[in-house]
Amino acid sequence: MFRIGLTGGIAAGKSVVARRLGELGAVVIDHDGLAREAVAPGSVGLEEIVEAFGPQVLAPDGSLDRPALGRVVFADDAARARLEGIVHPEVRRLSAEREAAAGAADPRAVVVHDIPLLVETGQADRFHLLVVVHAPAEQRVRRLVEGRGMTEADARARVAAQASDDARLAAADVTLDGTGTEEALREQVDALWERVGREVAEELAAEEAERA
Repeated sequence: MFRIGLTGGIAAGKSVVARRLGELGAVVIDHDGLAREAVAPGSVGLEEIVEAFGPQVLAPDGSLDRPALGRVVFADDAARARLEGIVHPEVRRLSAEREAAAGAADPRAVVVHDIPLLVETGQADRFHLLVVVHAPAEQRVRRLVEGRGMTEADARARVAAQASDDARLAAADVTLDGTGTEEALREQVDALWERVGREVAEELAAEEAERA
């Protein structure tokens, strides 16, 4: 099994990369999706969040009101750290389950962990290859305002809550340029996939040579 860590700042283009890798045959484990599962109604995670931040972070149907919670944590480092301490351990448990299932189904699987806060949570050394999708912070702020309807203040708070561009780039084994079109980004992913294929083939050849 070949393990790829995929990350990038919000609105850098990471979702385009993850989607293309899935199309090419990778098993993509979406840690944002796992984070939603970890705080689903009835979960221990949601109970702990309500205990930590109060009932105002619940929607009328009893689910997590993400915008309300976001307003609390993205402007408060201590509150964000408290939230991460609740959610991250459960996400890691769920991701380990998904990875084990992928490896059992196909020992040659390429498993991509799509992790927005990969660098921030100290996971940079856990993968065969760490891929960072990069676009400058100011461009990402514009995308959040123009494409997602955020206020500039909210967009800047979201960007500031993540690792700096320099920190992500320093951790990268491969950097993909997210400043251009989606098509240009997909072309970079295709080239990366060819590289991964060669590395997987080399590893398999080495393993077979050891067994011979």
